[in-house]
Amino acid sequence: MIDRRLVANFNWWYFLLILGVSLLGVLVIYSANHGRPEAFFRNLYLKQIFWILYGLAALVVAVMIDYALLSRYAYLIYGATVLALVYVLFYGVIFYGARRWIHVGPLTLQVSEFARLALIVALAKYFETGRNAGKYHLKDLLVPAIMTVVVVLLIAVQPDLGTGMMTAFIFLAFVFAVELENRTLIRLCLSGVMVAPALWFFLRDYQKNRVLTLFNPEMDPLGAGYHAIQSKIAIGSGGFWGKGLFAGTQSRLNFLPEKHTDFIFSVFAEEWGFLGVIVLLTLYLVIILKGLNIAYRASDRFGLFLALGIVSSISCYAIYNIAMAIGIMPITGIPLPFLSYGGSALITNFFAVGLLLNIEMRRTVR
Repeated sequence: MIDRRLVANFNWWYFLLILGVSLLGVLVIYSANHGRPEAFFRNLYLKQIFWILYGLAALVVAVMIDYALLSRYAYLIYGATVLALVYVLFYGVIFYGARRWIHVGPLTLQVSEFARLALIVALAKYFETGRNAGKYHLKDLLVPAIMTVVVVLLIAVQPDLGTGMMTAFIFLAFVFAVELENRTLIRLCLSGVMVAPALWFFLRDYQKNRVLTLFNPEMDPLGAGYHAIQSKIAIGSGGFWGKGLFAGTQSRLNFLPEKHTDFIFSVFAEEWGFLGVIVLLTLYLVIILKGLNIAYRASDRFGLFLALGIVSSISCYAIYNIAMAIGIMPITGIPLPFLSYGGSALITNFFAVGLLLNIEMRRTVR
């Protein structure tokens, strides 16, 4: 039987805020594709509605279970996820030259999205029990670093550099959340500065071109720089009030690529304008700040770190997607949480929000 105190502590306004942003995404997806001749794209908004329903089911599951169970089975969940990522490398479904997906019944799911949440659970478990007093030293970060590197590499070779990079950022959020010894912090920063240039040699040619066109999109306006140029044109043409729903020329005339996924923010900005963007950014800010508040008030260390990891994930994705759309970050396949089309990301984020609500619900009953 469900404890009535848990039901009484369910944060309905936060749930409705998340649901509202997701339904707004359905509207923007419909607006972006309604004029296209292909029935597949015109019906994407209907598929997004089904993904939301799956996401709501995942949220209900996350709310009903005791999140302490995740702490008990954290490393088992992590190990199973690593095996799933290895499975994808050999037997995954290939789309657009990348092997990232698997079939689960009637669904096609991207394992790397779920791996992101599994890593958060494992890192939360480690920092819950790894060191309860004193400052962290470099050796204390070795185990979580290895866990992160394994997941990041398995995702990056799919190839999915964007998701891998976001996963690495989540680890950094954990690192800076714990109390680091001063010398450890300095060493980490110096190591990052030294290693970052070497990563250039591991990038593929098209990835290098995306980095180069970040600084000068006009060097290849019809190739690597095309996405960034069209995105900025769409955002700028929205002006203060926007062109209105279904009236965005960049999306309606198909100048804007990947407009229902990577560049959905550009579609929104063109149609809703600067005023609409301010409202959208405010909604994301409320989602993030409330998540941080849940983390701060969690009743145990695992809940604290779990909530922190979830909020960091949502924040990294939202910030990077918007930065990518306005041309200040390299273009990668990073969706805008709750707004972009995509089932795996949506289900994962709904489940993650369910865990946030769970942590808040159980704060007063433990």
